Amino acid sequence: MERRELLKMIAVLTGGVMIGGNALLSGCNSEPKVGQYHLFSKEDIDFLNEVAETILPETKTPGAKAANVGQFMTVMVTDCYETKDQKAFRQGIKDLNSACEKMHKTGFMKAKPEQRLSLLTALDKEAKAYQAKKGELEELERKKDKDFPGLPNHYFLMMKQLTMLGYFTSEAGCTQALRYQAVPGKYEGSVPYKKGDKAWA
Repeated sequence: MERRELLKMIAVLTGGVMIGGNALLSGCNSEPKVGQYHLFSKEDIDFLNEVAETILPETKTPGAKAANVGQFMTVMVTDCYETKDQKAFRQGIKDLNSACEKMHKTGFMKAKPEQRLSLLTALDKEAKAYQAKKGELEELERKKDKDFPGLPNHYFLMMKQLTMLGYFTSEAGCTQALRYQAVPGKYEGSVPYKKGDKAWA
């Protein structure tokens, strides 16, 4: 699967444009600032792995945690996201944990799987509503200030998109969740489809 196709698929599945998509297609080649790689701690990565595992849990194939998607997220946010989205993402780790405490009276790391799932389902709805209004709000702000840089994206949308991108480009995602064929391989112009077949990697 080509990178461009994967980004389109993730955008369709998450109901929004792939955040950082241009940087991903052209290559994340911005020069890192001093201290930029200390934006996330090991605890942040562990937290993000648990969020990712709730989105893509282990079944017959490894889940997102086995692919260490939390580490992938931190690299992508640091290297490919705009400053406003980096800040929103980092703050989002705290906001997600606070939302879990508010909803379930416990932090996300101590929450039960069903509590985590109900929280992320609610956050997904919240993120979709926010993204739907984001354009209107930005337009209003630009009428006041033509140099307004725009609002950040919702942190949960970023987490969800990066979970999918990280998982389906990982070794576990490509070789076990998808049908993997090494390239170059043989060409087959017509492949019969059976219900339940995996997508091609």
